[in-house]
Amino acid sequence: MNIGSHFRKQEFMQKRWTVKKYQPREEQQLQAALRIHPLLCRLLVQRGIRKFDEAKQFFRPTLDDLHDPWLMKDMDLAISRIELAFFRQEKILVYGDYDVDGTTAVATVYSFLQTIYNNIEFYVPHRYREGYGVSLQGIEYAHENEFSLIVALDCGIKSVEHIAYAKSLGIDFIICDHHLPDAILPEAVAILNPKQEDCPYPYKELSGCGIGFKLICALAQKKGIPMEEVYQYLDLVATSIAADIVPMTGENRVMAYHGIKQVNDTPSSGIKALIDLSNLKEKLTTSNLVFVIAPRVNAAGRMDDARKAVNLFIEKDVEKARAFAEMLHADNFDRKEIDMTITQEAVAIIQNDVAQLERKSTVLFQPHWHKGVVGIVASRLIDKYYYRPTVILTQSNDKVAGSARSVSGFNVYEAIHQCKELLENYGGHFYAAGMTLLPENVSAFQEKFEAVVAATIHPDMLIPEIVIDTEIFLSDITPAFYNIIRQFEPLGPENLKPVFLARNVIDTGFSKIVKEEHLKLSVKQKGSGSFSGIGFFMADKFPIVESKRPFDIVFTIEENEWNGNISLQLKVIDVRASA
Repeated sequence: MNIGSHFRKQEFMQKRWTVKKYQPREEQQLQAALRIHPLLCRLLVQRGIRKFDEAKQFFRPTLDDLHDPWLMKDMDLAISRIELAFFRQEKILVYGDYDVDGTTAVATVYSFLQTIYNNIEFYVPHRYREGYGVSLQGIEYAHENEFSLIVALDCGIKSVEHIAYAKSLGIDFIICDHHLPDAILPEAVAILNPKQEDCPYPYKELSGCGIGFKLICALAQKKGIPMEEVYQYLDLVATSIAADIVPMTGENRVMAYHGIKQVNDTPSSGIKALIDLSNLKEKLTTSNLVFVIAPRVNAAGRMDDARKAVNLFIEKDVEKARAFAEMLHADNFDRKEIDMTITQEAVAIIQNDVAQLERKSTVLFQPHWHKGVVGIVASRLIDKYYYRPTVILTQSNDKVAGSARSVSGFNVYEAIHQCKELLENYGGHFYAAGMTLLPENVSAFQEKFEAVVAATIHPDMLIPEIVIDTEIFLSDITPAFYNIIRQFEPLGPENLKPVFLARNVIDTGFSKIVKEEHLKLSVKQKGSGSFSGIGFFMADKFPIVESKRPFDIVFTIEENEWNGNISLQLKVIDVRASA
């Protein structure tokens, strides 16, 4: 099977274009205050910015905008328990999850505590031997090595039984977690989680690392330590915010803004080593953190042991950091090879089974598939091949384990919940979930999941949607306009890169296909000069372009550098004939 040709077939299925609603009154009021292009005001209002002061904070976030860490419920209890541990010379274990958020959180809190206290270690559970969250093995390790205080980062809020067991062994917990709490909370000394119903902390969407950062901010204040010594970890906080796909609003935007500035100006040894190995020459953005840095960090836990990711982040020596970065780089290379192989195998299974092609869901099982990449494969199948709720399963000891991913608007966790009688264990949220089941239940789960999806999914959800911020005339796209668009960085959920729609554009006669599969556009619109654009893997759209008839394009704006000359170009997302 030619996987490339199948990729193109799926990529050019018809997509839904949805233009966001406009709020003319608010846009006009903001435009009167800011005196910038009305479309820029539209984009800001869509992001919840309606006043001059809100716009100023958006474009010029300062660290003074950060909230007082003592507003967080239980912060006083957490700091008191840490200070008691210092006084008693107790052994403290900094414990965190194996993903980017967890490892950056561990590195941040461990590194800061180490500057004021020596009796401290860190612990990251092994993805396959221990699984997610606070593990029994971790608690046993703490008990055997006489740790009496565990600071749990990016996990712990669901670990009621394990933390009760730790308490029976004389081990106290401080939980720093951003996941949604259940009705029953663990018996911890302190729980730092703004999502608790009775927590007065103003901002609810911090990453796990962000909550750990708030903990050390409060400790620094209590100890009279200059905040500059805490702010040096903002590059790690920014990495966690970008990688964990939390909203790029409020405090997250402030910390990401200053953290990315640090990544570019004075990165830590570990971050710099990853940048160098990745051959990143341009100024880094959240996109680089998400698509270049984060996969290498995640690969450590997926392929081997996430401890080396923490070791990379805490290492001060440049050469030693480089060695850890090379390990992560190698893990990521192996991960890419494995997930591409599995993806090809998965596509072949579907292509060779007519019944699979007609389904509303994808559930595939192969015992040899690597457990560390099944979630990535599920996402890749949805994004590039078959746009429908997807579960990828593999053998894990005597059980079958898997990951589910969803399409926009469909609650995959609820669909899996309706199959619970066939599962040993499951958990997750709206768009992603995990589960374990017995091998003999795989076929029944495949059929039940398909039945649930087919009965509940709206047909529109099986068509990829492109959400468009606003229509625009090409003549509005100027260097001054783009200069303000660029200041929308850092980008992320609730502040995505603006997507534009231009209607009734025509080919100047210079559009062409390049490298057999990409579309190089040269277009103009009534009242505008010509604009160049690039549509990757969009060669199938060329007949629309060369038809000499008007067509509509959806795109983002970017800079293109060629032979030392910088110009604006359109990064094309989709093309269709004008109505």
